[in-house]
Amino acid sequence: MRWWSLANFVSNAGTWMQLTVQNLLVLQITGSAAATGLSVSVQAAPALLVSLAGGAAVDRWPRKLTAMVSQALLGVVALVTALLVATDRLDLTVLLVLAAVTGTIATVDGPACALLGNDLVPTADVPSAIGVGSLVHSAGRLAGTALAGVTVGFLGTFAAYAANGASFLFVASVIPFLRPAAGAVRQAVHSAPAIPAQRGSRKAGHDMTVRQGLAYFMRRPRLVALAGVTGISAVFGRNYGLTLAVLVTGPLAGGAGAFGTVSTVLAVGGILGAVLGARLRRPSVRLVGTLAAVGALLQAVAGLSPSLAVLLVLVLPMAVVESVSDTAGTTVLQTDPPAHMRGRVLGVWGSISTGWGLAGPPALGLLMELAGARGALVTGGLIIAGAIGAGFFLRERRSTTPVPLRTGERGGAAQPELGTAA
Repeated sequence: MRWWSLANFVSNAGTWMQLTVQNLLVLQITGSAAATGLSVSVQAAPALLVSLAGGAAVDRWPRKLTAMVSQALLGVVALVTALLVATDRLDLTVLLVLAAVTGTIATVDGPACALLGNDLVPTADVPSAIGVGSLVHSAGRLAGTALAGVTVGFLGTFAAYAANGASFLFVASVIPFLRPAAGAVRQAVHSAPAIPAQRGSRKAGHDMTVRQGLAYFMRRPRLVALAGVTGISAVFGRNYGLTLAVLVTGPLAGGAGAFGTVSTVLAVGGILGAVLGARLRRPSVRLVGTLAAVGALLQAVAGLSPSLAVLLVLVLPMAVVESVSDTAGTTVLQTDPPAHMRGRVLGVWGSISTGWGLAGPPALGLLMELAGARGALVTGGLIIAGAIGAGFFLRERRSTTPVPLRTGERGGAAQPELGTAA
């Protein structure tokens, strides 16, 4: 687990180095902000369309081999991009193709690596392992963002892609040496399907397996509820790179340096939240929703901040609470399904979360156009808290409503409702 965490830290740092400079690269090539947005959408589109198939592949193939191959392929794509940038042969068309290939591979790599990390610890320690993964991700993001400017300044844009490619290959080289922990949940490849195939069905294999994952997800109320909580939070909150940037540079009259300070506090809060989330042993959807609602209310209060200092005071607990909520939600998502269904469930989640990621910024942008940055933060926070509170109320009302039992007479003679012990 220590080796896996180190490899993930290196990989996350490399990925954030590349992501930090990628938009700048597109702007250098095209000079168009629209093209920059297009490149992001093209890389995200495969997750929206084929994550179900990627999750099914993770369930059907050996997990270590799947993760190793996907990491190696991502490394090759990054190194090819670095070579094209270094030789000045990268145009927009090639860049979009490489972005689409990266996004497609990631639909398999994401669930494979997430579940592989869980295999390295006993079942009781999986929540802690997920918390460690969240901590590693946040630390890698900080390190990668900081190193991006230094790397590009001294070595050029291609160096960020080369470093990311090397980080993927490092992870691929570590995976063969990983060993599952005693008592870990073992993957059951080609295990019995959760939903039996219908007689006469031409395809009970890959296509049916994809449908099984979607059907299982939709039939689990707690997973649907988790999707609702996370979705409403993603659309009307969490996009702080957009809302807080406008608030700091607009009403609070700060500059890029001030927003950098806010971003750093958000990252620190994310790390603290991941540490606290790692201590959760059996998180529930109710806990996820409660923390998300608290974070949303803090977001609403932050939108009313009269100064940058007050905003910084509010941003830290907001980031901590939301990070704990995210860690708890990830734990529920990865531990609720049976072992042979987890790849498919993560595939469904990948499609849903990509939809939220694409819908959130336009929705918040429209809200800011109508209500301004403060109004967007306040309104969005109240919408999130109100929706979660309404969901809790309806759930409690439905679970406490008494169900009348029919004991009436049938045909004039009293008949017992149950005629056998069974």
